Amino acid sequence: MTGLLFLMLTIGLYLLAKRAYKLHSKVYLSPLIITPLLIVGILLMTGISYESYNAGGKWLTNLLQPATIAFAIPLHKNFKVLKKHAAEIAAGVLSGTIIAVISSMLLAKWLHLSSDLVSSLVPRSVTTPIAMSISQRIGGVPSITAVFVILTGILGTMMGPSVLRLFRIDNEIARGVSLGTAAHGTGTSKAFELSSLTGTISSIAMILTALLTIGIAPPLLAVFLH
Repeated sequence: MTGLLFLMLTIGLYLLAKRAYKLHSKVYLSPLIITPLLIVGILLMTGISYESYNAGGKWLTNLLQPATIAFAIPLHKNFKVLKKHAAEIAAGVLSGTIIAVISSMLLAKWLHLSSDLVSSLVPRSVTTPIAMSISQRIGGVPSITAVFVILTGILGTMMGPSVLRLFRIDNEIARGVSLGTAAHGTGTSKAFELSSLTGTISSIAMILTALLTIGIAPPLLAVFLH
């Protein structure tokens, strides 16, 4: 019963935050920022443990994987465009993935993080369920990885549109690749706000980033840690 209560609380807070975001489209009102802050505040004020809250919240976490698979729908609708620009998308995602992994390692080195935290930080640009799986495989802490993924997504959503405007990147393909590669599902959500095609490209970029990270991260991390 308690789990159901927390599940409904989370959904209710998200819907309220989403309504506020629609009325005032400010980045700091994004449901992905407001909802977690409200939940943390409620847990701190009431003294409720995360374990108790997660009895209901875990059901939403479990929906991440089928939600990611659902991105296949817009991919199918825009298959011709994807096929036409396949080379550009692949090159952009590959370079972005390599930069994301290497920059994570350099950041970890600069902060003098332990090896398990380095492994937790490396998959930060990958969508949460896959990032947690990669983290576990390479010796990281999945729960910490989830935090890094969320922070990366929020920062990417907040800064991404401004960076695109600064460098006058208005091509839908380029925008989609940038947001999907750098900010995974959160960036893809923002990309769909820009246009359907931008969101679709971001979806494929997000998926490719996850697949490439699975292959690229372990050997690069092995070299870095030794």
